[in-house]
Amino acid sequence: MATEDGHGAQTSGEYIAHHLQNLQVCKVDDAWVWNQCAGNPMALNVDSMFFSVLLGLVFILIFRGAAKKASSGKPGKMQAFVEIVVDFIDSSVKDTFHGKSNLIAPLALTIFVWVFFMNLMDLIPVDWLPEIGMMIGVPYLKVVPTTDVNITFGMSIAVFVLILFYSIKSKGIGGFIGELTLHPIAPPMKGVGLIAAPFIIAFNFILESVALLAKPLSLSLRLFGNMFAGELIFILIALLGIWQLPLHFGWAVFHILIVTLQAFIFMMLTVVYLTLASEEH
Repeated sequence: MATEDGHGAQTSGEYIAHHLQNLQVCKVDDAWVWNQCAGNPMALNVDSMFFSVLLGLVFILIFRGAAKKASSGKPGKMQAFVEIVVDFIDSSVKDTFHGKSNLIAPLALTIFVWVFFMNLMDLIPVDWLPEIGMMIGVPYLKVVPTTDVNITFGMSIAVFVLILFYSIKSKGIGGFIGELTLHPIAPPMKGVGLIAAPFIIAFNFILESVALLAKPLSLSLRLFGNMFAGELIFILIALLGIWQLPLHFGWAVFHILIVTLQAFIFMMLTVVYLTLASEEH
């Protein structure tokens, strides 16, 4: 394939592969090595972890600063922005979650803003930060944490643990096990049909287990897939060289909707799953 203007001797395939490669560190023969982790399931994606933690700290600092400077008089722009976000999340949670919990609303706020900030990194032109990284000796740099399936799975697993916690808290161990084994088909508990009860219970358990495990899986892959596709389109646009600017701007304007929508969907599905886990049947 012919080389592309503005990308040195890299072919289009090499350019795309470079931008999709994480900065990784792993342990090989009792020694930590960088970027030699192909196929190693224990490799750490350092760039994804760095930007996710950094953006989490940015979220904390912005909202903490707004809270400390909050006044009952005329609010400043930052206070007004934070109040709008908090009110929006609070009303969304109240419309969906009807139980009593001091965790759900703060969790929803954290998820929405944190995921939004991570998604927002997708609007930075794809070459800017990686080029700066190359100047200081960092060969690979992916700056959008939500295009890393490890990050999205990590968040969805945390939500899954909360689903189990609220299910057991609301229904008890017996109720939780009963929910997995006695639905959707109620097994006969007397008469001749009692012989078939173990098979029906096993069938229910398989169905309900698949449905339960599908929640964190779909939660993770939905966010990852949408953001990865958006990032890939930005990379393909960047192959046009100087002609990328109008296309990049147009796609970035449209992508703002995707960035916001995916953060909202992840937050709302989390609230819905926790609502279902808290309901007593």
